[in-house]
Amino acid sequence: MHVVITGASRGIGASLADLYRNASHKVTGTGRSIAADVELDVTRPDDHRAMAETLAGAPIDLLVCNAGVYLDRSEQLADGYNADMWAASFAANVTGVFLSVQSLLPMLRLSKAPKIAIISSQMASHTRAPGGSYIYRASKAAVLNLGRNLSADLRDEGIAVGIYHPGWVQTDMGGGEADISVETSVQGLAQRFEALDLETTGCFETWDGRAHAY
Repeated sequence: MHVVITGASRGIGASLADLYRNASHKVTGTGRSIAADVELDVTRPDDHRAMAETLAGAPIDLLVCNAGVYLDRSEQLADGYNADMWAASFAANVTGVFLSVQSLLPMLRLSKAPKIAIISSQMASHTRAPGGSYIYRASKAAVLNLGRNLSADLRDEGIAVGIYHPGWVQTDMGGGEADISVETSVQGLAQRFEALDLETTGCFETWDGRAHAY
């Protein structure tokens, strides 16, 4: 199986890459660092074109859209959340996912059972709205909507799309007080990706297999 993982330089993405490599799968990990298998800033269309050229002709069985940012963690409603922060967050968390799918679609079509896994968050759900983190919440809600619509458009091509909450994970983004380890999250996510098929396409699930309210 050929797995492509965006944002694979650290955290969940890096651990997913290690898990699949240790299981003897071919992994292409992307990141903004030259240490990545493919250098990719998901906000840059030119990087996507270059990645597509690099991977042209190689079937992709699983695309994991993991790259993302959380820039407004400490912002205050009275004077924070500036327009540039909104633009940068949506460029990475939403447009970056769309461009990843769009640029790699020809290679996904070469697979016998292609899958796309989009990492969103429980913060995307309308059932969790305690306030704050307006930009991050809005961007993750948008990518949830994007994933649902992609699942509808790609179903007839045999491409399954799932959207996932990885848990509150002990990463640089999640912080040391988070609920679960990276290893626990990644093991659960890998099981979700394996179970994903055309019967469950469009699902929004937690790392441990629970359906999440939209």
